[in-house]
Amino acid sequence: MTTDLALPVIDPRGEACDDLLALDPAVLAQARFAIIHDLVAFAEDRVSVWLMSKGKTPGDAEVEGFRLLGLHRQAAQGDASFNACRETCRELIYQTNMVKAATDDAEAARHVRLAIMVARHLALFINGKLEVAGLGEFCCSAKGIRSEDADRTQGHDFDTTMTTP
Repeated sequence: MTTDLALPVIDPRGEACDDLLALDPAVLAQARFAIIHDLVAFAEDRVSVWLMSKGKTPGDAEVEGFRLLGLHRQAAQGDASFNACRETCRELIYQTNMVKAATDDAEAARHVRLAIMVARHLALFINGKLEVAGLGEFCCSAKGIRSEDADRTQGHDFDTTMTTP
């Protein structure tokens, strides 16, 4: 869908998201379908960049009817740390659906704003992961790794494999 409005073009780092967020809610509501379309395309592009950086060709498979989720699934294969953005991708799809189901302009504008923030978050994560491969590896299961880092920053050099009697 197109709009007569001159909307900011979302750049690879998602910096235009700030310009979108600054738009009047009435403008967001009027242009909601164009913005949502661009945000999902932007997210797909970011995940595609990640795949290409790993020597993979982005596919067209859909998961639950969405290419973004299919791309995410493809990207997470062989790199479990990419699962860190699974919920972000799902949240963007959720906000997209909420925009489409919105019954008034205020509700639509609110969901567009949330979608903009989620898309920017995804772009920042992927861009950061392209710079720091280990980004996204921290979680509850990585407690041992974080403990070692915390010990080093506090001047301790504990053997974390030791057990207490």
